[in-house]
Amino acid sequence: MNELTTNPSVQAQSENPIGIFDSGVGGLSIYLAIRQLLPSENILYIADQAHVPYGTRTLEEIRLLSDSIVHFFLTKQVKLTVVACNTASAAALHFLREKYPDHTFVGMEPAVKPAAQATHTRRVGVLATQATFQGELYASVLERFAKDVIVFENTCPGLVSQIEKGDLNSTETRRILEAVIHPMMMQGVDTIVLGCTHYPFVIPLIRKIAGIEIDVIDPSPAIARQTKRLLEEKRLDNRCTQQGKSSLFTTKSPAEMQKLLPKLLGEELTVHPLKWKTDEQSVLQLTS
Repeated sequence: MNELTTNPSVQAQSENPIGIFDSGVGGLSIYLAIRQLLPSENILYIADQAHVPYGTRTLEEIRLLSDSIVHFFLTKQVKLTVVACNTASAAALHFLREKYPDHTFVGMEPAVKPAAQATHTRRVGVLATQATFQGELYASVLERFAKDVIVFENTCPGLVSQIEKGDLNSTETRRILEAVIHPMMMQGVDTIVLGCTHYPFVIPLIRKIAGIEIDVIDPSPAIARQTKRLLEEKRLDNRCTQQGKSSLFTTKSPAEMQKLLPKLLGEELTVHPLKWKTDEQSVLQLTS
């Protein structure tokens, strides 16, 4: 990993990395979009695979995990943190913004607004975790943008685990998606929102199952654009013409995650290990 500057000037801060984290490899869909839009930016990515999936955990657990990761990022002087996890955004984003008011966060929210604008049948499907559906953020999005739309929800049990294994087109992954998509299509759904950052990796399979008549909304490009907007607004965008450096970390097995990268990213990258430790106050802390 490149040495990070501690100079507080705008120019020095602009060279500091963007931090991106998720419970696993799903946030790499966001990483890809940011890397494509902002190729000169340095990036630190954490896959907390020791605790994946976040969707089955309590709000308190998710906040603790997210807080610890953000604290680690700040020790590495990241200039902006992307919470590349819908579940963590629903459970912890408000908490993180209150705790770190001087730090800039970009979070995920299910793309119900563009879905409501795009649908012709006024019937929209949302694929997300249970924690996302139960969160105040999702309820707020529905209240603001989906009053005139019928929304069908599904937690896609087992899909995150399939993607974590790299099974993007297996018989089991197809079975999971068919069990979700076919009933939605029978209800007249013409637009599907991907409310989990893992799910863009199975868009090709979703399109095979649903056909061209179903619009699939991938949030990754919008998150990249929001990241770019905020960096430019705060004059923190890296204007260097060189390719930015990426440092990827996992809290589980670097070798296992590394094997997935050619399939998920189309390239091989080194994955570094991170470890959780529990101090005397039972507070989780990441150690490199």
